[in-house]
Amino acid sequence: MHYKIEGGNAFPALRIHLAAGESVKAESNAMIAMPTTLSLKGKMDGGLLGALGRKLLTGESFFLQEIAADKKQDGWVLLGPSAPGEIVPVTLSQGKDLIVQKNSYLASETTVKTSTKVQSLTKGLFSGEGLFIIKMSGQGQGFLSAFGSVKLLELGKDEEILIDNGHLVAWDADMSYTITKGAKTWVSAATSGEGLACKFKGPGRVYIQTRNPKAFGVWTTDYIVFPKNN
Repeated sequence: MHYKIEGGNAFPALRIHLAAGESVKAESNAMIAMPTTLSLKGKMDGGLLGALGRKLLTGESFFLQEIAADKKQDGWVLLGPSAPGEIVPVTLSQGKDLIVQKNSYLASETTVKTSTKVQSLTKGLFSGEGLFIIKMSGQGQGFLSAFGSVKLLELGKDEEILIDNGHLVAWDADMSYTITKGAKTWVSAATSGEGLACKFKGPGRVYIQTRNPKAFGVWTTDYIVFPKNN
């Protein structure tokens, strides 16, 4: 499998070239275009229980897309995320799982498994990620999408960093994090607009997005004109 990210960072598309007999899985509704020599079907990743977990617990689609090349002919598929923002490749290896916020999984090789992970009640309520998130495991190539650009933060041993809870995309599954105030004092946290934040401790990788979807939603309301009642 070969891939190329096209179209720049704001409105990118992921082009994947599949050799004969190869296949890739992607989030529901991600396919933009593909030749008729490829086949596309819905698949319950992780079986019925895994699919139910994705739908009921994270709000993600019940089915993933599985796109396969003919056994005698290669082909390509163009995939795109629902939100404007960067697409980044991530490499999965055995024993090095990745936790992904529910809207950031885009696609992966079929050797990569996606499943539902339960967070603690405190993290679920205050991290901005919800009680249930996605875990990517196995070995192979995966792809994440985000709102805005994606930045990779690589933390050294015992290094700590605060991340606004609206900017998390993914992190190494063996990393620990806690919910804390976003400034030195609670007064500063409230008046600065930061409120709560996630404090991660290294070593490990954390992927963040440069835009906050909820903050963007609030910003757009100032420009929405509602019709007046007659």
